Amino acid sequence: MLILGIETSCDETGIALYDDKKGLVGHILNSQVALHAEYGGVVPELASRDHIRLIMPLIDTLLKKHHTTIDAVDAIAYTAGPGLAGALLVGSTVAESLACSLEIPAIPIHHLEGHLLAPMLEEEKPNFPFLALLVSGGHSQIIHVKKIGVYEIIGDTLDDAAGEAFDKTAQLLGLSYPGGAELSRLAMQGKPRFELPRPLINTPDFDFSFSGLKTAVLTLVKKQHELDDQTRADIAFAFQEAITDVLVKKTIAAMNHINIDQLIISGGVGANKQLRDKFKLASELHKFDLFFPSLEFCTDNGAMIALAGALRYNLSINKKDYHYQVKPRWRLTEI
Repeated sequence: MLILGIETSCDETGIALYDDKKGLVGHILNSQVALHAEYGGVVPELASRDHIRLIMPLIDTLLKKHHTTIDAVDAIAYTAGPGLAGALLVGSTVAESLACSLEIPAIPIHHLEGHLLAPMLEEEKPNFPFLALLVSGGHSQIIHVKKIGVYEIIGDTLDDAAGEAFDKTAQLLGLSYPGGAELSRLAMQGKPRFELPRPLINTPDFDFSFSGLKTAVLTLVKKQHELDDQTRADIAFAFQEAITDVLVKKTIAAMNHINIDQLIISGGVGANKQLRDKFKLASELHKFDLFFPSLEFCTDNGAMIALAGALRYNLSINKKDYHYQVKPRWRLTEI
């Protein structure tokens, strides 16, 4: 069974082919970073237009690269939410229309479910159930993944998520868009010169709050007589240390609370080297199995959507009623 995956939730057009027997056949991704860089963030209208311009050529390119045709596809999975409404509508329209013309199922996929299942694209993968730390965009969540479609959120974002805090702190330091990745690179040159708060690190719950950390960075920046390159690197280092300490401690506490020994880290912030290194050390200390998706599958991509589609197809969760559906504010627990 061959699944075509389509991801258009924000500023990346991702297309993939996934075979339920052979695994990932191939994927292709167009990033809009250069398009939005001059605005310092994603412009929804421009994002939608770029998806419209590229989605069909990317599908054609991927099919030709792997010497197949659209007629060989058995189902089409697409991101139905959450995300930018216009961007989601592009993927939904193309997926539902193609599926209707081919008389095959169209499978709407929750974007965060794609991230949760992304480690299953790897050769070494977790078994259900497992715990997941999902740090993607506006989401910082600890999720008990019991089986496909059964997710319990045991820790959530109260205000700024980790990814948002990275981006906003990068702006305070004068870094270019996309700021989070730039800040991580800058932090590698930093020294342990400043100390920043670790919000909620000692509370008994598993929730996150990073707006106060962002404010602390703003205060620290304003106190500097000169924001030279080394000072910026030192502040970036202190920020990254604080946020990764919180993510690791809260997640380990959640693992102990539900007594589980498998953990996955997924989402864009999951590509952060310092976060990965701290979790690897924690896994050795606390004796649990740790799984990461490859760096290319941490950010938005079509492969994770195609995989999720294949798993849902096998559960007979598919449809042929062909109507466009997008849910910009779709909660994971509403699947």
